[in-house]
Amino acid sequence: QVQLVESGGGSVQSGESLRLSCAASGYTFSAYSMGWFRQAPGKEREGVAAIGSDGSTRYATSVKGRFTISRDNAKNTLYLQMNGLKPEDTAMYSCAARGSYIWPERRLTGNEYAYWGQGTQVTVSS
Repeated sequence: QVQLVESGGGSVQSGESLRLSCAASGYTFSAYSMGWFRQAPGKEREGVAAIGSDGSTRYATSVKGRFTISRDNAKNTLYLQMNGLKPEDTAMYSCAARGSYIWPERRLTGNEYAYWGQGTQVTVSS
């Protein structure tokens, strides 16, 4: 079955960087649309970045220019490079997958995705 396992979270100071990884198994990773989402306590889940099977990307306005999503199909791994972290980036970050095309304007919508990882916590202090 599809499994997604995130890693790379931690506690950092404002302005520092982290790289999150999402190891995928149980399906043809290269064919799937993938996304990163985050949820802070008391807030709704937010789409952060998404990447299609063709490598096209989409970002939330709040992270554009600071975060970069990428995928390594040979390693079945999704990444999120996060630079210039801010306290408002503090949240649980989860990766998600869907085995079919997602229209670009829908790629940051959580309901479009069928499979989810457990998440990794990112905490940014000022």
